[in-house]
Amino acid sequence: MKRRVRTVAAVAGAFMAGVVVGPMVAAWAQDGGRADTYRLLNLFGDVFERVRAEYVEPINDRDAVENAINGMLTGLDPHSSYLNQRSYRDMQVQTRGEFGGLGIEVTQENGYIKVISPIDETPAARGGVKAGDLITHLNGNSVQGLTLQEAVEQMRGERGTSLKITIRREGADRPIELSLTREVIRPQVVRFRLEGNDIGYVRLTSFNEQTDVGLRRAIQTMRQQAGQAGLKGLVLDLRNNPGGLLDQAVQVSDEFLDQGEIVSTRARRPEDAQRWNAKSGDIAQGLPLVVLINGGSASASEIVAGALQDHRRAIVLGVKSFGKGSVQTVMPIPGNGAIRLTTARYFTPSGRSIQATGIEPDIEVLAQRQEATASIPREREADLRRALRNEGGVQQPAGAAIPKLELPPGIAEKVSRLPPDGAPAFDPTKPETDFQLQQATQLLRNLAAVQTPSRRAASR
Repeated sequence: MKRRVRTVAAVAGAFMAGVVVGPMVAAWAQDGGRADTYRLLNLFGDVFERVRAEYVEPINDRDAVENAINGMLTGLDPHSSYLNQRSYRDMQVQTRGEFGGLGIEVTQENGYIKVISPIDETPAARGGVKAGDLITHLNGNSVQGLTLQEAVEQMRGERGTSLKITIRREGADRPIELSLTREVIRPQVVRFRLEGNDIGYVRLTSFNEQTDVGLRRAIQTMRQQAGQAGLKGLVLDLRNNPGGLLDQAVQVSDEFLDQGEIVSTRARRPEDAQRWNAKSGDIAQGLPLVVLINGGSASASEIVAGALQDHRRAIVLGVKSFGKGSVQTVMPIPGNGAIRLTTARYFTPSGRSIQATGIEPDIEVLAQRQEATASIPREREADLRRALRNEGGVQQPAGAAIPKLELPPGIAEKVSRLPPDGAPAFDPTKPETDFQLQQATQLLRNLAAVQTPSRRAASR
């Protein structure tokens, strides 16, 4: 059983017309001087009362106080914030990885809800919903004027309840009405397939409570699909994965490591520092591993890439990651949502803090030629206002990955950095346009070709 990690804390407090719960005032007063603290809290109360009395329209007290709290938190760094009750519920749904609903991935277009894709084996897929459909009505009510979040909330609901949706489909003479019964939906955070019958490809879209279980299931399934020939290697695709739960990043890393540190965190107080180590057992059984990253790989994705890179367990290929090396703890406030507060920095096994620097790939491969000459680079953590500084870790020389996995002579040189002239533009729905993946699979095949027969046999 892999060790599960959860950061849980509870904070109780309230602002009411400038009155603050006593214990919190006492704690803050000790930190900054009692008189100054009370004076500042009185300032908040004075401004709040002035706004309530003289703003051009009556205000909602709760909204005003929540906005003030959110302003305090967002003023700290880009990742701290206040979650009202609805936002907190939505976050819990996302991290659990399951909810009652129809099973549709959607976006918004011209005021309507556009179906990106129905999820396999869900009410939407079985009911005939197709990619490209426009949802115009929910239970007879137009979706015009609803935000995407509001429409999604209406489509979610208790398992067993029904919802009537009206669809406008290209080529259809009239609107299509479907009555669907909600079920428990588990979004596909793990997608996998075989590349050429010998390379396993696993894409992790985020780190929620289902990620590690899905990874294990994916690798087991691909081994069965590969049959007697066996797999020659694995590609772990973390591109555009924004992160998620720390415990899932630890477990995913642990799946490929036999021993050693995975990640450590250092908080404001030295006694709050934590460290997580790998348990024996490599789910890939020593198969060569390539991890794909790009500028959208952040947080938990960087923990995994950094751990596998530092232990020389994987070749990291792609472009530099986002550089989010901080840990946020969600602290519930009973009856009032929660706060998401940055409480620690994390460090890779070699002691690197990748905050505002990112993970440098062992082999740089661009997705498109335009990236080499782009005048405006992709925004990363270091570009965000109030981003935390990189401090407290072993410094990483610019442009150098630490440490590098030693490859057999000539192997790395066979990897192309740029797509050829005239190559089709990258389309994530079309694997044949994915140049980075093509280079990763070819690298694994080249590695397999120089492996000894005994090692190939042990990897099956």
